[in-house]
Amino acid sequence: MKSISVIIPAHNEEKYVARCIRSVKAAAKHYGSEVEIIVVCNRCTDRTAEIAGKQGAKVIFNGDRCIAKVRNAGIFNANGDIIVTIDCDNRMTRGTLKEIAYLLSTGEYIGGGAPIRFERYSFPLHLNDLLCRVSFAVTGLYCGIFWAERSTFQAIGGFVEKKAMEDAATAKLLKAYGKRKGKKYTVLRKNLLINSTRKYDDMGDWLYLKLMLCNIGTFIKAALGDSSGLDKMLDKLFYDYNG
Repeated sequence: MKSISVIIPAHNEEKYVARCIRSVKAAAKHYGSEVEIIVVCNRCTDRTAEIAGKQGAKVIFNGDRCIAKVRNAGIFNANGDIIVTIDCDNRMTRGTLKEIAYLLSTGEYIGGGAPIRFERYSFPLHLNDLLCRVSFAVTGLYCGIFWAERSTFQAIGGFVEKKAMEDAATAKLLKAYGKRKGKKYTVLRKNLLINSTRKYDDMGDWLYLKLMLCNIGTFIKAALGDSSGLDKMLDKLFYDYNG
């Protein structure tokens, strides 16, 4: 059985880091082999590193304002044969690591993602869920939890270092690399990512739908080469969220 490294990027996540690590530990116990947990503390000013360390995670530090670079810092410090990434406010289900290791052991798959389910639901969150499912089904670029062999991530250079949409870009890169190797990019069948709703709790369940409607001009400008407005929005939503 191959060893696994789970990478958890974290920016001021003292409220969620222990919960995420516990979900990984439960999956590790079910897997039954060596699992390394790496928390990448990104510009943290709270107790994230302290709590992660007490939970038994390896803690490293990173100052980039780019989630892809944060994940890559963890990947390139990992020792496991298999790399799995999960965001700090989310959780994995009990059989996740065991299913990942099995799918990779078949030799059919280069890697993949995971189905996403919100930890609570409302009408707008059902709409968001539907949009995610449709986009994943149409593109085949499943995200959420990313997983592949460490050698695969090394071969593609890690996550595509974009400030946003790095997940889709990385999935596309993994899919293309897999095709050259005669392998498929896939999604977990029996396990899933439990997606946090904390931003919806803070800013309303219509958050992302409102953003898409109210920032059409910003997206158009970004498409034409002026990303300043988009960068400010991304900083507010991701890189400066939690302080």
